[in-house]
Amino acid sequence: MSDPRTHHRTGVRAGAGKPPAFPFDAHDLDRFRELQQLAYRCAERTAAWLEPGVTEREAARRLRRELVAEGVQDFFHVPFAWFGDRTAFRHFRTPLQFFATGRRLTEGMSYVLDCAPVVDGYTADIGYAGKVGDNPIWDRIAEDLLEYRELIVRLVRERRTLNEVYAAVDAKIAQHGYDNRHQVYPGRVIGHQVTRMREQRLPAGVNLFGFGVRTLQTLGRELISERLHGRSPLWADGRASRHAPTPGLWAVEPHVGFRDVGLKFEELLVVTEDDAYWLDDDLPHVHRGRALAAAR
Repeated sequence: MSDPRTHHRTGVRAGAGKPPAFPFDAHDLDRFRELQQLAYRCAERTAAWLEPGVTEREAARRLRRELVAEGVQDFFHVPFAWFGDRTAFRHFRTPLQFFATGRRLTEGMSYVLDCAPVVDGYTADIGYAGKVGDNPIWDRIAEDLLEYRELIVRLVRERRTLNEVYAAVDAKIAQHGYDNRHQVYPGRVIGHQVTRMREQRLPAGVNLFGFGVRTLQTLGRELISERLHGRSPLWADGRASRHAPTPGLWAVEPHVGFRDVGLKFEELLVVTEDDAYWLDDDLPHVHRGRALAAAR
């Protein structure tokens, strides 16, 4: 993979002022990529273990065990598992409803696994969507997800503001006849900036409301620092996101739903001073979407 600092200019810079320099080198990107691959491997192994009758809590615990077995000791947030209509966040009213429940998996049901391991301060935040048995609606959405992936990176390369990219994704979702489910996340976020987290004195794994203590400390520092420069580390559709994407890494998670079926992917987007690209194309949802398109 080429060094991101050598990428050619592909878009027109938007907004006033010079953006900050890209904060990572090639070694850092390799570490982030390795951890993202590790997270997806653990999600795939957990998905292969799933069967009708398993509960969300059992799936989340299994995913956590898989990650710990790979050497993960800390988390940006605890592993989540959602089954059935909960994959589309139907009737979610409070943040507590994101935590795994006793909902059992049944034949034909969709599921989503979400985890965010931290190793040596490097973070990956991934979402893995799947189904048990046949579900034609799920198949169609899984194929369409690649369009959102391509749209997002193209508009970021053009240096469109974060809220403009969000609006374009909304428009594409409406065009497909689906509805936006990432608007249910706290802050309506479709993504957030990822930095290398500092060491902490508290034992690894300590969390508050599902988020690691280091996560909350880092987010707090980033929110203050970015707001001082008229930017936000949270990618949503509001006033705070009316700026071009800040150079660095962004965990991006378009989440769409149709009736009781919800799908998402989440992966790391690299944004340099004048370019953007997904950190890795060798990911399950990319292969799956391409296979479904080829079959159709």
